[in-house]
Amino acid sequence: MARTLITGGNVLTLDPSAPDAEALVVEAGRVLATGGARDMASLAGRGARTMDVAGATVLPGLIDTHPHVLHFGGLAAGLVDLTDAVDHADIVARIREHAAHTPPGEWIMCTPVGEPHYFVRRSSADLAERRLPDRHTLDAATADHPVLIQAWAPRMPNVVAFNSAGLRAVGLSAFLPDRVCDVEIDKDDNGELTGILRGPVTNYYTYDPFWSQILTKLPPLDPARAVQGTLDEMARFTAHGVTTVYEGHAMEPEHIEVYRHLRAQGRLTFRVLAAPDIESVIFTPFEPLSTAEFGARLERLTAQPSERDDEFLRIDGITMSPGGPCFSGYFATHEPYTGPFGSPTRGVRFLSLEKEELFVRFCAERGIRANMCLGAFREHDDFLAIAERVVREHDFRDRRWILQHAITITPDQVRRYRALGFQVTTSVGFAWGKGRMYGERMGEHVWRDLVPLRRLLDAGLDLGGGTDWGPKNPWEQIKLAQTHEFAGSGHRNAGPDQVLTRAQALRMWTTGAARVLDWPDIGALVPGHHADIAIVDRDPARCDLDDLPGTRVLRTLLGGRTVHDSGDLADAGDEPETENGR
Repeated sequence: MARTLITGGNVLTLDPSAPDAEALVVEAGRVLATGGARDMASLAGRGARTMDVAGATVLPGLIDTHPHVLHFGGLAAGLVDLTDAVDHADIVARIREHAAHTPPGEWIMCTPVGEPHYFVRRSSADLAERRLPDRHTLDAATADHPVLIQAWAPRMPNVVAFNSAGLRAVGLSAFLPDRVCDVEIDKDDNGELTGILRGPVTNYYTYDPFWSQILTKLPPLDPARAVQGTLDEMARFTAHGVTTVYEGHAMEPEHIEVYRHLRAQGRLTFRVLAAPDIESVIFTPFEPLSTAEFGARLERLTAQPSERDDEFLRIDGITMSPGGPCFSGYFATHEPYTGPFGSPTRGVRFLSLEKEELFVRFCAERGIRANMCLGAFREHDDFLAIAERVVREHDFRDRRWILQHAITITPDQVRRYRALGFQVTTSVGFAWGKGRMYGERMGEHVWRDLVPLRRLLDAGLDLGGGTDWGPKNPWEQIKLAQTHEFAGSGHRNAGPDQVLTRAQALRMWTTGAARVLDWPDIGALVPGHHADIAIVDRDPARCDLDDLPGTRVLRTLLGGRTVHDSGDLADAGDEPETENGR
């Protein structure tokens, strides 16, 4: 690639020794130098390509350490998009259009209405009718196809809507009682089904026996559509300036194969570090492996060497996720709290302590980088007791194991993780989307330990940020790291253990995230690093805090190649490229 001079704005290098520059030079996909505009122009030489950013800000591409790009992209692929629907007529029109080119009898699956995945800023309650359409309304769209408007985790209780053909396809009739298990089956004044079901009716993180039977009658995910859905989701991430992601949660081997497929085709538009999950508990049906099967899967997943050197796709480590979210009542605690349907619960352990110890010992003995997805107090205590016992026999502290989520975590638990050499990736969006729910179900005392970013940093832990369930805009996540605002209430959980400075929040998405991923040549614009660059319309280090979420990415470069272009820069003639070119 030709030497390129990027000039005409300010450069945030995220290099503590030289944090600001006027320009930089890129060559062969890497940063050659940063510095003053004249010096960089001289270094670039007359034959260099010049990219004038016209007063914009240049900074390292962002690193999302918990995005679920493949999962969320795959789940949405091929569905009728109702996220921005305004009323029932709009919904009917969209489904009718989809039905026109869908073979009769084939399911028509729809997204929920509103903003995934918490649906707090916008949901079906914001339709003109303030509710989902019933089966009679949906029948006006099509009588020849089963239709379902889905509910997506993590909210619970939730609501879905079937048309009449959909009710028949899953075997629902007015003969059923009004409530089966925790599922409420809505009926009209004549006792006939309306097509509306409420309760644990989400598409994952639900194990209600009745709803689980219905899920098995719905169409499975189409792998071909999943690939396209992943590509579409990748484009949304690069449009936000993301150039690296960590897919370390709920990754089945077949999910990683999708990324391998895209890598082989040269279609990746960001770098990926992935780690398979030893036993994913998210999707129904979940049938726990026996201890022997668990051990055999550990052997299979580690039979081939890790792929740590590829510039675009790296496979390293194994993940264990023993618990689930609080919305569903699966959050493992020492004291009872109120579950989604009013009954007390202490949560659920999906994977046994015997398996957890087997996993920890296996990784410690073989030098494998373990990734523990733990969010609840009891989950931390159970794991730490095992890890502190094993580390005395097989010291893994230099392997830089990763703690994912850390939704609630006490000061003592933080100290113990630091002593074990852990790094942390979390999402302040957990507090934004679920903070009120934690206060209502568990008590406001839990807020002291809710996503305590400053506590984690002050303990000396490397810290990376992720979007996970939302908001999917990383610039909003950077703002939330400073405010810890709860969605829908305006309350700010701005305690001394939570709030970060602007600089600390930016590092969570750049240099800090790079350290968590153990990927040393990303996350900063320093000589020798990959030229992974976001060019944005404002200075995210200095702009007004309320303006930060509105940051527009004008161009995203991956190794110096354009992977997103808004068309606003003067030399915006190049079309976005994949890793191997256009």
